[in-house]
Amino acid sequence: MKKIFKKPVVVIAAFISIAIGCKRDSDYIKNTVSPYISNFDIRKLYKGSDVTLTKETMREATYLKGVVISDHSGNNLPAGLLVVQNIRRVGNGIDSLRGMAINLGSDAAKYVPGDSVHIKIEGGVLKRVDGILQITGIPGANVTKVASGVTVKANRGFANQILAMPDRFECTLITIVKATYNPTLEPTDVMAGDKKLNDGTSDLNLHTEANATFANLVPPYSGNYTGIVFNIVNNGVSAPQHRIRTANDIVTLSSTVDIPEIVITGWVNDVEGTDANYEYMQFRATKDINFAVTPFSVVTTNNAGASTPTGFPTLGWATGDLRTYKLELTSGTVSKGEFFYVGGTNKFINGSSSTSIATSKWIKSFNYNSNDSPKFYTGGSTFGTKTGNLLANSGNTFGIAVFRGLDVTPDAFPIDVVFITGSVGSVYQAGPAPTYGVGYRIGNTDVYDRIDPITGNPQYYYRSGTNTFAFTYAPGAATNAGDFYILGGVFDTVLGKWTKARSQTLVDLSKTSTIAEIENEKSTEIK
Repeated sequence: MKKIFKKPVVVIAAFISIAIGCKRDSDYIKNTVSPYISNFDIRKLYKGSDVTLTKETMREATYLKGVVISDHSGNNLPAGLLVVQNIRRVGNGIDSLRGMAINLGSDAAKYVPGDSVHIKIEGGVLKRVDGILQITGIPGANVTKVASGVTVKANRGFANQILAMPDRFECTLITIVKATYNPTLEPTDVMAGDKKLNDGTSDLNLHTEANATFANLVPPYSGNYTGIVFNIVNNGVSAPQHRIRTANDIVTLSSTVDIPEIVITGWVNDVEGTDANYEYMQFRATKDINFAVTPFSVVTTNNAGASTPTGFPTLGWATGDLRTYKLELTSGTVSKGEFFYVGGTNKFINGSSSTSIATSKWIKSFNYNSNDSPKFYTGGSTFGTKTGNLLANSGNTFGIAVFRGLDVTPDAFPIDVVFITGSVGSVYQAGPAPTYGVGYRIGNTDVYDRIDPITGNPQYYYRSGTNTFAFTYAPGAATNAGDFYILGGVFDTVLGKWTKARSQTLVDLSKTSTIAEIENEKSTEIK
């Protein structure tokens, strides 16, 4: 059989080869090279010296098209620069977003954010002027506006990333979120000059020209700053500089400093053996506190299993019964930076027969297994029902919150709050969308925001808007794991903010563990 078919196969193969070799010119697909080049590709052309932009250097392109982000009405941008950004249509759209400055002279002021423009850049020169990469030699007649009112989205920028990759972010529209000043400004300080914005990752220079229309504006304590990043050379050193365009580029988040006196730094929710009166929470003070003079409340929420009342907790942290429980801090003192504990009366590190930590700073120890909690607020009727578990260990969401004072009303906001969640089906929802009008209120913390920092929309509850973050259960939850959750971050009392968000480290406690295992360099730092 092999001999019979061998010759026909060879003949067929030869025929296919001849057919391919005889393919007509008209059978080929003709491609037209795009006349447009992206900012991503233009910026790659610059290698440290001036580049004349020709068809050859730009691979037959002659035009740049993009959306205008510059606005010269505020007198705060480098004069004569039209700034546009665009996305390279090949590859990752987010990573390829780049900006470019085109030196048009006085014509740059004719264009406003949202204008879509096509610019003939053939013949121009790509060069750095005072540190800013720009295209020079382009007359105003080379710019054609093809649309206006195009939506321009400012990406969230992080100061540490901008400092590490200034060329990546140069001439792009960036919002620095939840920014404060370092050092903190005096109440009479105004925008004019150079100041350091801190967004919790690093300090970024914010520059305001002396003749800017908002130069004498008193900035808020905390806000969002949308602007354009330029690389500016001063005294021979190039550094990124953030410039807002008009006063409308500032969104006030807070006009005053509100520093939480207490932050949550750890807890154990499932000791080895019974949990009743063995659970405890760890805190750290950001200032000296005399609780007899300035009382606080710690409230826990346990949403495990059949915790009642079921459904959405319309009274939030003041729901009571088996959903929330209040512990009042009314005596004792702590010093700034000192660890202290709140929890059951037994004061052991990991359940019965484990190491006693009674000599540590306990501000509140309470027999929650035998006693109901105090009422949540004056005139109210809700209180926490005695329970064997303050904190869930079933995988369902639980939380810890700290409030100023002893009244915890349904409308009260905590000064610090954390949530912990586990497996599928355990996620607590903050009431029906889109209003999210009930649930557990949150405070402004390292991971939660009462106002969406980008949109400005209210989001007062856990699981509403961007407030979806939760720490995660230890592996083996509900098996008497004996894990202590250390939260490590940095809170700066001078800046009045978190400069490093908290992250969790699990410590697998034994019966002989010591206090040093839960108070160490992995714990939250108070500066």
